[in-house]
Amino acid sequence: MNEDSLFQSQQAEPAPPRPLADRMRPRDFDEFVGQRHIVGESSVIRKAIEQGEIHSVIFWGPPGTGKTTLAHLIARATGSDFIAFSAVTSGVKEIREVIARAEMN
Repeated sequence: MNEDSLFQSQQAEPAPPRPLADRMRPRDFDEFVGQRHIVGESSVIRKAIEQGEIHSVIFWGPPGTGKTTLAHLIARATGSDFIAFSAVTSGVKEIREVIARAEMN
């Protein structure tokens, strides 16, 4: 009989804490600060989501302006998969993998 088995924990190891930016990220459009012309109730994006007519979108801009957060919110609101991807730090191989994954969904 293994003596250690009596005291071994049956619980899985806890997941490492997520980065602060992920934990503080808005969970819905009402928590998104600023950019009302983009995410407000009468904005084109919100109307497209409500009507089920949102299509592929590319967000471009400097770091920290809410591009990834907005993409997360759109994915959550539409029940879509979200693939985090940075063209700055990725190469052609990664781009092809993301495209292939998107085509399967």
